[in-house]
Amino acid sequence: MKEQFNSAFSNLVDKLLSWFNTLIQYLPNFILAIIVLTVSYFTARYISSLVEKLVSKRVKQKSISKTISRISAVVVVVAGLFISLGILNLSQTLESLLAGAGVAGLAIGLALQGTLANTIAGIVLSFRKKIQIGNWVETTGYAGEVIDINLKDFTLKEADNNIVVIPNKTILENPLKNYSLTTKMRVSLECGVGYSSDLEEVKRLTKEVIKNSFSHIESTDDVEFYFTEFGSSSINYLCRFWVDSESALEKLRAKTTAIIEIKKAYDKAGINIPFPIRTLQFDNKLNVKSTQLENSFSNN
Repeated sequence: MKEQFNSAFSNLVDKLLSWFNTLIQYLPNFILAIIVLTVSYFTARYISSLVEKLVSKRVKQKSISKTISRISAVVVVVAGLFISLGILNLSQTLESLLAGAGVAGLAIGLALQGTLANTIAGIVLSFRKKIQIGNWVETTGYAGEVIDINLKDFTLKEADNNIVVIPNKTILENPLKNYSLTTKMRVSLECGVGYSSDLEEVKRLTKEVIKNSFSHIESTDDVEFYFTEFGSSSINYLCRFWVDSESALEKLRAKTTAIIEIKKAYDKAGINIPFPIRTLQFDNKLNVKSTQLENSFSNN
């Protein structure tokens, strides 16, 4: 029994001595690894604040700038961790971590495929100069002012003050019309006049009214006017002109002004804007008396 105890005690002492020797041997590497981790931590904080300042100058959304800064901080810390493990000669542990991170990343990517797609699309949209908060855009059947672009969705406020929330992925994959990229919009106005109207006078008067209604139109030559068809009750035309506008609301206001002024001018000049007329013709006259007699016989 005593010999077994001595043997166990001797093995324990040898084990402790080997651990101590290993600790002494790797103590410089261990201290260096701790220093690397500490430096990487403070470096990550500095880089995070620096990236947030740089990104906030180009992206107005605070959520996106903070997310990008956090991602950069995580990258720096992870790089410091890998360097520390390399200093400690824990290459197998490093390989295991990389393999585990790859498997975990694949699983998370499959589970959150839609969320990640919207997040990436939100970052891409935030860096696009042609899409900014305050722009008036039209996409996927909706038109309105861009009031927010975050990591999840794209928010529009329509002309009737309704809020439309669209996933970022949908915006990135579909065409988008940005009215705010240009300072001019073309207004198209369709109308019709009666068949008895003087068409030359209609053309001249319409172009003159449009020119006088908008100060930026210098000449009637800047107003396009085309007769388009012989309609069922009128001769129809198309009138087009440009207005200084960056919003669809301004375009609608200009079109409203044009309609009001054209109607006033037509009324003053005696030009008729006819409405559709339907004529009903009955070729067979109804015999009321015979119908009444048949009804009386059937009742008896």
